Amino acid sequence: MKPAADPLLAPGQTLESVSRDLTAIPLEHPHPRFWWIGFFVAFAGVMVLLVSLTWILVKGVGVWGINMPVAWGFAIINFVWWIGIGHAGTFISAILLLLHQEWRTSINRFTEAMTLFAVACAGIYPIMHLGRPQFLYWLLPYPDTMGLWPQFRSPLVWDVFAVSTYATVSLVFWYVGLLPDLATMRDRAQGLTRRRIYGLMSLGWRGEGAHWHHYRKLYVLLAGLAAPLVVSVHSIVGMDFAIAILPGWHSAIFPPYFVAGAIFSGFSMVLTLIIPLRSVYGLQGMITARHVDLMAKVMMAMGWIVGYGYFSEFFTAWRSGVIFDRYVALNRVVGPYAPYFWTLMATNILAPQFLWSRRLRQNLAVLWVVAVCVNVGMWIERFVIVVTSLHRDFLPSSWGIYHATFWDYSTFFGTIGLFASLLFLFIRFLPMVSMTEMRALVVETDKSPRA
Repeated sequence: MKPAADPLLAPGQTLESVSRDLTAIPLEHPHPRFWWIGFFVAFAGVMVLLVSLTWILVKGVGVWGINMPVAWGFAIINFVWWIGIGHAGTFISAILLLLHQEWRTSINRFTEAMTLFAVACAGIYPIMHLGRPQFLYWLLPYPDTMGLWPQFRSPLVWDVFAVSTYATVSLVFWYVGLLPDLATMRDRAQGLTRRRIYGLMSLGWRGEGAHWHHYRKLYVLLAGLAAPLVVSVHSIVGMDFAIAILPGWHSAIFPPYFVAGAIFSGFSMVLTLIIPLRSVYGLQGMITARHVDLMAKVMMAMGWIVGYGYFSEFFTAWRSGVIFDRYVALNRVVGPYAPYFWTLMATNILAPQFLWSRRLRQNLAVLWVVAVCVNVGMWIERFVIVVTSLHRDFLPSSWGIYHATFWDYSTFFGTIGLFASLLFLFIRFLPMVSMTEMRALVVETDKSPRA
């Protein structure tokens, strides 16, 4: 007999307990020592980022390891990696909402915030990679007196439109979903200053019928706008590579392959963060074992699509008969960057196979290790795509080896600190789980027939 599925909500949850437990985290300061230590370390990373960016502005991008023939280095690698991490939030919030999947309820708020923070980290890299970031506005199609317009055939311009649209829609979608919860925070806050701040942020929400009517219509409309962005944004990032004539990049598989990889890395980051947080803050009754299990299954499914993309790259190189494509594929396997390639295979292909076992999926320690492995593997994948295609091009006389510098690493770890700092502040001041949707789930659970 097939065992019953784990519930989406632990028994004993009521409307009052949901509101009390979720508002207590930001309002009553029950933050453990873990929060203070984590925020201190993360804020130190932000300081490292500020120093790194200041030095780059003073000295130029030459302090990075980029050089001919590898003109794209950590900046583009990290840009693609951060954009990919942000995809899980839009996927969980928008697409699963449109598909009426109730298991998104407990995790959508957290993943939406994670999307915004990841996009903020990603946006730093292409701006700095310009070399003259003070002229960023040249990429915008504004009518100037010289009659100059951006080169719309440039992938850099595509990224400006794609990432800015993605960030704007994600921000509005996240904020609209917060409105009812901000009103609850306003009503439960102690102190006039807090109540005024939350009241201002809630935009006068009073829970009237007209408010709920407009809220639901707008929320679904924004979900409909956000859902195509899951496909479009990383497809455009994939086309940054695909339109080049360079072997290893010039492939039609890149747009869907990048989308699958983005959702793969996004879900792995969600699991990496949410597994310890649900234990630290005692949210096992709202983020249940079934939520974790379903996210693990999605991650495993995306891993198979990514694996198919790897196979397709090698098959296309062999089937094309082009010696340059074949050499790039062979160079990745046995060349100077072969250890990166085989680490990539171990983390992105081998590690997720452990999730076929239900017992291992329910073992949070094993699942967390697999999620961390996928995060590392997806970064290495971007490294392999960028560097191994560039360091040996058509002319052997121009071959070279890419070496990242101290400032490459400091900028990268600085953005990790920025991401973590924003995440800690989000947990400190806003409810990390949607009270509105959790209360709706409580009502539906109470109405459901009992055995």
